[in-house]
Amino acid sequence: MQFLGKMVLSGRTPNLFSRCRPVRSLTTTSQGDLDISGVYPPIATPFEEDGSVAYEKLKVNFDVWNKTPLKGYVVMGSNGEAVSLRYEEKVKLVKNVRALANPDHVIIAGTGCHSTAETIDLTRQVGKDQSANAALVITPSFYRGRMTDSALQTHYEAVADASPIPVILYSVPANTNLDLSVDVILRLAQHKNIIGLKDSSGDIGKISRIVYATKDQKFQVLVGSAGVLLPALLMGSVGGICGLANILANEVCQVFDLFRNNQLKAAISLQQRLVLPNLMVTRKFGVSGLKKVMDMVGLYGGPTRPPLLPIEPAEVEQLKQVFQQENFMVSRS
Repeated sequence: MQFLGKMVLSGRTPNLFSRCRPVRSLTTTSQGDLDISGVYPPIATPFEEDGSVAYEKLKVNFDVWNKTPLKGYVVMGSNGEAVSLRYEEKVKLVKNVRALANPDHVIIAGTGCHSTAETIDLTRQVGKDQSANAALVITPSFYRGRMTDSALQTHYEAVADASPIPVILYSVPANTNLDLSVDVILRLAQHKNIIGLKDSSGDIGKISRIVYATKDQKFQVLVGSAGVLLPALLMGSVGGICGLANILANEVCQVFDLFRNNQLKAAISLQQRLVLPNLMVTRKFGVSGLKKVMDMVGLYGGPTRPPLLPIEPAEVEQLKQVFQQENFMVSRS
């Protein structure tokens, strides 16, 4: 983050604000017209101790989240343990989220599966009654050795052709060991029903290249981590899908708002405080850590679904210390 501080102190502010579209109310979900700018949490899926989905516990969290400036919610993302959900649970979860969210919230459903046919089926199911406004489609990676640029392009085009709702590409190499290439992304960006990308690579240079190459299109890029939200916004990203926003929704949204209002010095200061807490609930302790902190702050995190295990008591203390040292207070219980 040092380069950001130097730009502010020298008075040199990048002229990139036009890329960050102002947040507006949801007015349409037609192809290419859905504005996805803003901040979204990939919501944690609540489970009971017996492993069943605790649908009623969603209300505990939405009672808090709906009072924040979040643009919407991502259901069945990586932090939602989508790979551990059954088909019928996924469909029911999206419907529950749509019912609990505010009417103007954008609902993005993670519908990507290893099979093209299954991805199409789930996307159609959650989109047919517009429970979801857009589909977030992760790269199919089980046969990653054969997931060539051609194979991935064919997969995404088939999904986009069949989808009743706009499609957002999703590249998360830390989980899939497969990164969508810039070339494939730029080709897919020309499809009328592919409106954007969630990039979780952390590669700001890659994001910059994609934004620049699609500057004359309606293609929108979301970054996949609160730890690099501000750098991504500076390079032209329109927002972020950030796990940390489950816990610190107001603070993550504040980075976005400070950027839009050209208050870079304050944005940098807050962004720097978010980096380490974000690391703790993503790369270091993952979903188990995220859910533990949710429990600490009065949200419902609850247990993870196997094979994920809860974090150890010593790890819980590490989490508390990091959040407290950055003045994001959590319970000592």
